[in-house]
Amino acid sequence: MNRFEFLRPTTIAEAVAAGARPGAAYHAAGTNLLDLMKGGVMRPGTLVDVGRLPGLDRIEHAADGGVRIGALVRNADLAHDPGFAARFPAVAEALLSGASAQLRNAATVGGNLLQRTRCGYFYDLASACNKRTPGAGCDARGGENRLHAVLGWSEACIATHPSDFCVPLAALDAVVEIIGRDGAREVPLADFHRLPGEAPERETVLAPGDLVVAVRLPAEAAGFAAHARYLKVRERTSYAFAVVSAAAALRLEDGRIAAARIALGGVALKPWRARAAEAALVGRAPAEAACREAAALALADAAPSGDNAFKIELARRIVARALLLAAAGTPGRLPALPASPFAALPGAQAHV
Repeated sequence: MNRFEFLRPTTIAEAVAAGARPGAAYHAAGTNLLDLMKGGVMRPGTLVDVGRLPGLDRIEHAADGGVRIGALVRNADLAHDPGFAARFPAVAEALLSGASAQLRNAATVGGNLLQRTRCGYFYDLASACNKRTPGAGCDARGGENRLHAVLGWSEACIATHPSDFCVPLAALDAVVEIIGRDGAREVPLADFHRLPGEAPERETVLAPGDLVVAVRLPAEAAGFAAHARYLKVRERTSYAFAVVSAAAALRLEDGRIAAARIALGGVALKPWRARAAEAALVGRAPAEAACREAAALALADAAPSGDNAFKIELARRIVARALLLAAAGTPGRLPALPASPFAALPGAQAHV
């Protein structure tokens, strides 16, 4: 690990000023950043510790049913918050399907949004990676790429975003609150992460010094609580990133779909919102045929980026299954293996 200056600001304004320095990086729990620093993938000259900034560790439930989540709220604390799990069950299920219990106890909401890809070529300093070194090339294009992107990828980068949490957030129209040198602003979560294009090193809309201070879910999102699920396929049952995942949420009226929300994970460098598939479901009965048609629409633009054509069909099936599970209703108790397609509800543990 290279030498760096360590700063611990006491206010958001001080943090933003320090974070705007060339080569600076924010540090909270460090569950991703410190690994990258130890491996030489990231070499910040200044580490700005924001983990003790006041007011960023609160879960604030609004009277209208929405919620504001401070960037320093721990993943486990959010998933086990009774009011949050009841109103946003798919988000709680996604959180509890990620990482390990120890990591969930440490990792923060803001850090989850900003975690870097787990592409092996990004982590390997001997490999060419445009994300790590712009213009170097992408060894993943001709390498081991069965787990790489099938949507939104470019010749410059075929990596995927690893977050589970961000997938239902994108589906439910979450908003990211940011404070930077030019003041405060808000960005829809669906627009927060960037697709690679010709500049894969630019992963988010954040400018130097920008600090994520909160994530907000609108009251409308709570209206999907009765029919919302997150489903994740991984290469082992736990402690693994998604091969593909899907968040599905429905609002049913008189046996028909009045509104639908769908997002996919593990298929692109950002959570992938399937708006055409959502629109196609409105007014229809939540039957298998409708769910399969919507799933096909969700993957209509997918294309293999290497030896990963199987992910397209797998993603179609996971979207369809997530929709059918959502239509059946959110279970009163979370499966003991959250988000797993192999989980059975008998013997489940509670959200709280």
